[in-house]
Amino acid sequence: MSLHYTFHPINSNPEPKHRGKGTVHQTQDNLSRWFGENLASILLQIQGIAFEDVEEIRLRLERPLLLLGNHREIFIDGQGRAVPPEKGYRIQREDILQALERMTQSSLYAAEEEMKQGFITLPGGHRVGITGEAILKQGQVQTLKHISALNIRVAKAVEGKAEHILPKLLKRDGSLYHTLILSPPRAGKTTLLRDLIQKISDGSPTLHTQGQTVGVVDERRELAGMWQGIPAYNLGYRTDILDGCPKRMGINMLIRSMSPQVIAVDELGHPEDVEAVLDALRTGVKILSTAHALNLEEALSRPTLRVLFESGVFERVVVLSRRHGPGTVEEVIVLKQELDCHRGKVREG
Repeated sequence: MSLHYTFHPINSNPEPKHRGKGTVHQTQDNLSRWFGENLASILLQIQGIAFEDVEEIRLRLERPLLLLGNHREIFIDGQGRAVPPEKGYRIQREDILQALERMTQSSLYAAEEEMKQGFITLPGGHRVGITGEAILKQGQVQTLKHISALNIRVAKAVEGKAEHILPKLLKRDGSLYHTLILSPPRAGKTTLLRDLIQKISDGSPTLHTQGQTVGVVDERRELAGMWQGIPAYNLGYRTDILDGCPKRMGINMLIRSMSPQVIAVDELGHPEDVEAVLDALRTGVKILSTAHALNLEEALSRPTLRVLFESGVFERVVVLSRRHGPGTVEEVIVLKQELDCHRGKVREG
């Protein structure tokens, strides 16, 4: 199996140039190390832009370098300046190849396995979407070649969101209702899930709740941002993490080996995920998860999720949007088994 590009000797974990102690500079430094010298230099020159608000860095072959933030697209030229698209720095094939070398050299085989799903994950939980020519075998994607675009989704830890809604997700005895977080892409569901995991794991003096044992199946390596066994994000004192493990296997592994009170997973959607969740319910464990959907109605239209709703699995549904930026809580829905719902609005001003 081959990624169809040539590796060159490089430092796979280059030290970023010192630019000060600010969070914005640290973000630019940490991200720039995953690119070749040319793109790294451009990213380090960016000024006058709220880099902490950047959510995606998009590299498209022969197209201008593009940063996406909250309700804003910014094209960047060779000096790191915001410009019209026709004046932006044009991504060259070498830029993409150098970025892939830095992003995958530590474990080429593991990267190939991830690339079958169209992405790889960097230390810190940054997720890199990849497009190119798919190589198929018996109808299954084996790898990608002639890579044409990379989309670096910048992972961020934004704490404090969970305190606002956690009381609506807990029973009187402090145990969790089975909860599903719904949102469209880039609306903060993974960030909220991280914060909820940490609050449930540590307990909350404000809410007078005890810490609970949480098992996390981090299939896409985004939730914990594990690197050599150490999580980049704080998921709490009582949290055990299975990194890079498929949900259908990881849920059962955690239940057998770590005795969690809560199982947390990101992005339910496959039939195998549903089966694993239904099996977990028989052990009495609580489920905390996310899924892609604009609202409850859209979630119900998806056959795999509908099975969970019709089985009466979820008791609470949190709906997010980008109306006031990523992580805007539109509503917390209290579900009855027959799928009638009482909607308690939780608006963020």
